[in-house]
Amino acid sequence: MKSKTLKQNKINIITLGCSKNLVDSEVLSGQLMANAIPVVHENIKTDHNIVVVNTCGFIDKAKEESIDTILNQVELKRRGKLDKVYVTGCLSERYRNDLEQEIPEVDAWFGTMELPLILKELGADYQSELLGERLLSTPKHYAYLKISEGCNRTCAFCAIPLMRGSHVSKSIEAIIAEAEALVKKGVKEIMLIAQELTYYGLDIYKKRSLHILLEQLADVKGLEWIRLHYAYPNKFPLEVLAVMREKKNICKYLDMPLQHASNNILKAMRRNSTREEMSALIKSIRQEVPDICLRTTLIAGFPGETEEDVAEIKSFLEEHHFDRVGIFTYSHEENTSAYTLEDNIPAAIKQQRAQEIMEVQQEISLEKNQEKVGRVFKVMVDKKEAGRYIGRTEFDSVEVDNEVIILTTQKLSIGEFVNVRITKAYDYDIEGELVV
Repeated sequence: MKSKTLKQNKINIITLGCSKNLVDSEVLSGQLMANAIPVVHENIKTDHNIVVVNTCGFIDKAKEESIDTILNQVELKRRGKLDKVYVTGCLSERYRNDLEQEIPEVDAWFGTMELPLILKELGADYQSELLGERLLSTPKHYAYLKISEGCNRTCAFCAIPLMRGSHVSKSIEAIIAEAEALVKKGVKEIMLIAQELTYYGLDIYKKRSLHILLEQLADVKGLEWIRLHYAYPNKFPLEVLAVMREKKNICKYLDMPLQHASNNILKAMRRNSTREEMSALIKSIRQEVPDICLRTTLIAGFPGETEEDVAEIKSFLEEHHFDRVGIFTYSHEENTSAYTLEDNIPAAIKQQRAQEIMEVQQEISLEKNQEKVGRVFKVMVDKKEAGRYIGRTEFDSVEVDNEVIILTTQKLSIGEFVNVRITKAYDYDIEGELVV
């Protein structure tokens, strides 16, 4: 790889999108470090001369952010601030041919599964023995752990299979080895991620094997919290719940995107679940793990959605009182089956519906937080901001969920666990005093 500078190359990786992209960037960083190539993540010093933009192509807003970021880096290159700009990730996988024509200043484009090719372009050798080795970009006390790649689901709105391919599980042995390596680096909490957790093992073990993986992960010494993200409701493996209940270091937390609550829309979305089936599953989960925290994600404004359908979402939230809810507005994605439908709901209406739904959840969240006042929770200290320590309970994941404001004059260490008695509740956060 040639560059116009005489000094050693330094590579800055910019990551956009989800935690799965973040893991990919960390793996790329680990490989570069093993090749003695200096690498940083989202470097603010601007002392690098090469940039790799790891893009997201999930929905319109994410695509716009990715393209804006690429154009900003290309402008820096034009001004002589950079030697090379490379692009990888989901947007590049999906639109490479078009983007090559539209932004020719980018030096090379790579898909989601082309790590060896990126490394070759950057003057590095791909080292297969380093599988699982990563240069963490998160605080050292927590990390994401990807257990599979791709998705076999055919949800009408989703372009992920177009960008990530079919489901491929990592072996249990490889995941355990990666978890052990993370713990050696100081990681206390891992968040299991995949396009679809509950499909895990069907391809390599011929059966759903998430519960088997969890049993073995829970035995990794030094691993204090294990958190589950992105479960699918259809054919949910209930065996997971018994393991969650029995193993103390598996957080009583489940992120299960349901997307909607109207049977008409669920059918149009090709979700393979009805409202009644989802309700029965939620009841089963709460019976098996009574104190579990349930997080879900919803979509507002799918083609053909009516006000009656929106009302069904609201009543569904009021019926089940989810602990955490996120919401997206529908994005009309090329080459998905929903793209053949008319995107007939204006953006302003989609946004209004999303806001109305979240107003219902806001009241539920405040009510649930008020129930915590007076109780003591084990809290992981995540950071210090404006002179206050901020942490999370086992019922909260990083960035997307509630935070705990810790009131204390004592000095705390980032990543340590403390006990906090809750004294005040807000809509989405809680506040409490350190219990010594």
